[in-house]
Amino acid sequence: MATPETVTRPHLAPASGHGRAVRERLPGLAVALVVAGVATAAGTEVPVVGGPVFGIVIGVLVAAVLHPGERWRPGFTFAAKPVLQASIVVLGGTLSLRQVASVGSSSLPVMLGTLAVALGGAWLVGRLLGIERDTTMLIGVGTAICGASAIAATQSVLKAKESTVAYAIGTIFVFNIVAVLAYPPLGHLLGLDPHAFGLWAGTAINDTSSVVAAGYAYGGDAGPYSVVVKLTRSLMIIPVVMAVAFWVSRRRGGAAVPGGSQRLPWRRLVPPFLIGFVVASALTTVGVVPTSWHPALTAVGTFLITTALAGIGLSLRFSDLRRAGVRPLLLGACLWALVGASSLGLQALSGSL
Repeated sequence: MATPETVTRPHLAPASGHGRAVRERLPGLAVALVVAGVATAAGTEVPVVGGPVFGIVIGVLVAAVLHPGERWRPGFTFAAKPVLQASIVVLGGTLSLRQVASVGSSSLPVMLGTLAVALGGAWLVGRLLGIERDTTMLIGVGTAICGASAIAATQSVLKAKESTVAYAIGTIFVFNIVAVLAYPPLGHLLGLDPHAFGLWAGTAINDTSSVVAAGYAYGGDAGPYSVVVKLTRSLMIIPVVMAVAFWVSRRRGGAAVPGGSQRLPWRRLVPPFLIGFVVASALTTVGVVPTSWHPALTAVGTFLITTALAGIGLSLRFSDLRRAGVRPLLLGACLWALVGASSLGLQALSGSL
């Protein structure tokens, strides 16, 4: 006969596991929050740099000096991923769906042009440099769409070696940091208005976190504008990964469709935070989120972004960057320059600048 203890124990196990996960994340998350607080104060004093940029820079410096061990990594990872995703949902509450639709449609020509440049450039430059095909594809997709998220989604159907994925993510990470530090001063030097800069950042910077950091560091409406452009660009994961899945199925003679041997990762193709962003924007559109809340939501969202960037900086291991090698970094540099230049060129041709 089952005793009360044996009956209730299974119900307690999940809670215990959840509590353990929380305890594992708390130390690293606490450090990321402290760094974010310092970075926010520094960003207030030097607004041309901004809290998010200070967050990643201070995080990198702390990691380089203190060399935090594995005990801290779960909290850093939590800050870098779920906290960043939460910030995007919060910022969605400051935008109406009309704004989202307007920005997305107006940015489409530049977005599609930079996508073509990134993918075509990856194929051409990768062949010239003699880089292995899977590495070239992952770096090309990561540059074209949304950094590590696009690499993860493509990897789920490409099934490349772990070392290849590490090379690609390491390469993308290098140019994310370069973009966060270089784009805002370059934008001011070029005299870009906030919308032009937001379109440039949203179409030319690899990863969502870096787009958000650069956009909000630039000031004005550049932050919200760059977020909408970037999230619209992220939707390109769906057709690109489906095309990769079809190519893989042809190459390997399998079915790369839902239900086949290469099942598409629908949750990665349409990430939950993107749905949350749309829902938050819908609530703003119908008036559930009043305009008077927008300054507070922007402040909270920006602090969450700074925390996420601090987590990314604290996670940095220079040994990971060394393992990426020279040729993938050279490919990433070429694509980074090509996409940035083509975004500005397409804006000039369309009269956006």
